[in-house]
Amino acid sequence: MIPIARPVLGEREAEAARRAILSGWVTQGPEVAAFEQEFAAAVGAPHGCAVSSCTTALHLALLAAGVQPGDEVVTVSHSFIATANAVRYCGAVPVFVDVELDTFNIDPALVEAALSPRTRALLLVHQLGMPSDLTRVLALARARSIPVIEDAACAIGSEIEWDGAWQRIGRPHGDLACFSFHPRKLLSTGDGGMIVTASAGTDARLRLLRQHGMNVPDTVRHASAQVVFEAYPIVGFNYRMTDIQAAIGREQLRRLPEIVERRRTLAARYHAALAGHPRIVVPHEPAWARSNWQSYAVRLRDADQRTVMQRMLDDGVATRRGVMNAHLEAAYPPGTWRAAGPLTRSEEAQATAIVLPLFHQMTDDEQERVVTSLTCAVAA
Repeated sequence: MIPIARPVLGEREAEAARRAILSGWVTQGPEVAAFEQEFAAAVGAPHGCAVSSCTTALHLALLAAGVQPGDEVVTVSHSFIATANAVRYCGAVPVFVDVELDTFNIDPALVEAALSPRTRALLLVHQLGMPSDLTRVLALARARSIPVIEDAACAIGSEIEWDGAWQRIGRPHGDLACFSFHPRKLLSTGDGGMIVTASAGTDARLRLLRQHGMNVPDTVRHASAQVVFEAYPIVGFNYRMTDIQAAIGREQLRRLPEIVERRRTLAARYHAALAGHPRIVVPHEPAWARSNWQSYAVRLRDADQRTVMQRMLDDGVATRRGVMNAHLEAAYPPGTWRAAGPLTRSEEAQATAIVLPLFHQMTDDEQERVVTSLTCAVAA
């Protein structure tokens, strides 16, 4: 069986975890602090705050942006359900905008119609690692003083052309950017997340919120020669990353350039093999974007999604349905969301897209098997 994904984990990560375990400090501590600094430097951000998952990162980012019950957050339905869930965690209402079929990202031309006096933030998703059109969306948001949060869960190592230079997603271009370290992402700590920002004040608030609102970090208390009593000025959460995870993350981060390069090579090979096929539509990478190709999703023409996926599974090739739509799930009945217009392209993308296997260790022979399996499945 060729899997859909496989994390790049080896002896370096095992040794890093061992180092953290034997240090005696296994919860949030010095490894987390080092990982935060190294990750922020890698994407070009002044501040990084590690948390337990990208979902908790999105929740804290929305709170830090001032989202409150009754507010609206403009985003997409066509994303993993955590995007919309984080909005509802704040008691706010997600306002869904349709996507562009060729990138699976928000259609910037439809954003303005979704804004209202209740709009508190814009949550922009870089879907499957493909950068969204930050230039157009940020111009609109800045003109109205609306905070922009980037759901960059899949976009570690992706780049955007900004002022004539290539910059990594997470610089950040918006107000905050949130990343995931789930096993299906390029870098994995088992699970975990990171929030980056250019604002020292926002970073300080995130650090309060992730650790029960405690105003004195554990590292400060343990290092002090004097008795220190902490205080809890705000209600916070237990959204911390462990030092074991962070130690693994530091080793993963060192692998990032080679992982991105390999995935771009694999994506180019898929392009060459599948572009022009009458029943297969390959993803589009805009001239101003460089995807990390966290996932490679094609759309099908005149072929049933489930049937093709089952034929490929029977042939020993795992696939996944394309990105879901929150508004089609039972968790989102009418009244829990609104949309400024139809979401027909989002629905078409969910119904016609399939994600093909793509992972760092994938061999040329494995990739050729996937291509053969797909083309046979759509032709049958």
